[in-house]
Amino acid sequence: MSLILVIGACALLAIGMPVAFALGLATSIAVLAVGKFPMIVVLKETFTGIDSFPLMAVPFFILAAELMSGGSLTMVLLRFASQFVGHKRGGLGYTNIASLTFFSGISGSALADAAGPGSMMIKMMDKAGYDRAYSGALTASTAIVGPIIPPSIIMIIYGLQDERVSIGALFVAGFVPGILIAIAMSVVNWHISNKRNYRGDGAFPPWNEVWRNTLQAVPALMLPVLILGGMRAGWFTPTEASVVAVFYALICGKFMYRTLEWKALPHILIRSALLTASVLIIIGFSAAFAWVLTVERIPYTMGEWIAQLQLSPWMLLVAINILLLVFGIFIEPLPGVMVLVPILAPVTAAAGIDPIHFAMIVIFNLTLGMITPPVGGLLFVTSNVAKIPLADLTRELKPFLMAHGVVLMLLTFIPSLSTGLPNLLGFK
Repeated sequence: MSLILVIGACALLAIGMPVAFALGLATSIAVLAVGKFPMIVVLKETFTGIDSFPLMAVPFFILAAELMSGGSLTMVLLRFASQFVGHKRGGLGYTNIASLTFFSGISGSALADAAGPGSMMIKMMDKAGYDRAYSGALTASTAIVGPIIPPSIIMIIYGLQDERVSIGALFVAGFVPGILIAIAMSVVNWHISNKRNYRGDGAFPPWNEVWRNTLQAVPALMLPVLILGGMRAGWFTPTEASVVAVFYALICGKFMYRTLEWKALPHILIRSALLTASVLIIIGFSAAFAWVLTVERIPYTMGEWIAQLQLSPWMLLVAINILLLVFGIFIEPLPGVMVLVPILAPVTAAAGIDPIHFAMIVIFNLTLGMITPPVGGLLFVTSNVAKIPLADLTRELKPFLMAHGVVLMLLTFIPSLSTGLPNLLGFK
């Protein structure tokens, strides 16, 4: 049954079927072909995959991000970021990186970052004389901080798959890796901007303007602080934090920035519902797919096989990195977490690897697959919103992928980059 499952999923993905339906149809075919279980079990396991109270955080965080975006948050963060780095050589590139990093603390989604502030920055960089393909590659490569810096949908899903880690600990653990990614992208932008002579945008603004832009950005930047601070203080759980985030976003958009109109709410709610449905259907079908692997004892068999190799913890992490990078090329992060974490987490636990350290490696690895051809979802989104040929976009990716590789090695071999902040703040 597992052989039919894997071959079926690969074949359906190869012909371009959406990931969720490829996993669901492959699961149905495998169960039907073998005949050991009634077909109703596929629906049961699909529903069981989304029948979870912590998953309630997903629609509320999505809605909070939509409300913030509807309140002209993008322009506020762009002005805030550009005032510090826009005047330097390659300044608009740095502004792109900074604004996406700030926005990731609100959206929790790489695709939202690329389609929102990312698309605006590509247009600005194009008008300023930057190569459009380079602008798109920089945007796509930086947008993967969306799922790394909290709040993050993929971290919520990961916390449900591995009971050894809390969602709060994962949220806190994402800050340092997210900043490392931003620094790595800035180094690449510095090198390319000097090489191609991408000049800055004017001079450093007057201090009164800096102060005004900073004050405007503070309410938006306080959202992740409110979420993590409230969770650490014990005021609310991650699910309750998502509801708090919605009310905070509504207050910011309507009463602080005064750009969110009541008449826009139905459209925002509909868009949030559609995004939530697309996420939950992936989670549901991934759960059914993972159930087949479980009843076929694939996690147990793989665990035994890896144990027989007698790899050291470091060699085990290197092998897992390779597996995740290959897996991430062909499948999206959410189903990747649903399928692989139940298999690999027990193996790394037996090897004595810290669960938070391992979680950040998995999340970063699978998210990196969003900018690797041929499936990379971020590449297609960026190509579409910026009207850049995919071949041109891919050609500019090489230095960014190398920089991400360096960050991945740092996260792999220096566990404290992932575990230090959660331990310092008392998250488990």
